[in-house]
Amino acid sequence: MSRDKRLPQQSSRGEIDAFLSRVAATPAATGGRLLFALDATASREPTWDRASHLQAEMFQVASGLGGLAIQLAWYRGFLEFEASPWCTSSAPLLQQMTAVRCAAGQTQIGRVLGHAVAEHRRAKVSALVFVGDCVEEPAEPLYRGAGELGLLGVPTFMFLEGRDANATTVFGEIARLSGGAFCPFDAGSAAQLRELLTAVAVFASGGRKALEAHGRAHGGEARRLLGQLGTR
Repeated sequence: MSRDKRLPQQSSRGEIDAFLSRVAATPAATGGRLLFALDATASREPTWDRASHLQAEMFQVASGLGGLAIQLAWYRGFLEFEASPWCTSSAPLLQQMTAVRCAAGQTQIGRVLGHAVAEHRRAKVSALVFVGDCVEEPAEPLYRGAGELGLLGVPTFMFLEGRDANATTVFGEIARLSGGAFCPFDAGSAAQLRELLTAVAVFASGGRKALEAHGRAHGGEARRLLGQLGTR
């Protein structure tokens, strides 16, 4: 549960560009598997409905690509951790998402990273996306987990709701060690978050070709990402 309730500032253009640069440098996997994990502790309850709506939009876009399997995982309450079956359709994911309610508890980011490692050992995971607002665990075990994901080739895209100073540091390091990317967001950057989540899903699913088609249809952050991919 986040203890810093100061109103966050909107994500800067530079932060968005830096995030997209990291996405662009991440190897894509056609027909891959995307693990989407959420902090569902009580501190996120005020923004849960809005965040769920944005995440649901990403699921719908990703499922329309064909071939991308998504698993939804979340933690809340007293050591409660759940993970859905892998799905290629948005309907079961949306049903799972709307059923989740926030409950007071400590963060379990280490458990998320460990779950990603275990899932990857069963079958390759193309990327891990995590959305949270704070860190209440020792950082070093999280860094070890992130490093293991990096060695396995599972980049972690860390989305931070708000500007908690400790979480900013830890989220950024997890992203770096895993070969992923970090980006803060808030109510003022909802549109950018929607586009960034969708860009990650599109790129994880079909690489450049899928992102080109999405960029022609929607523009925005997808086009910015394409521009950076073109220089690589």
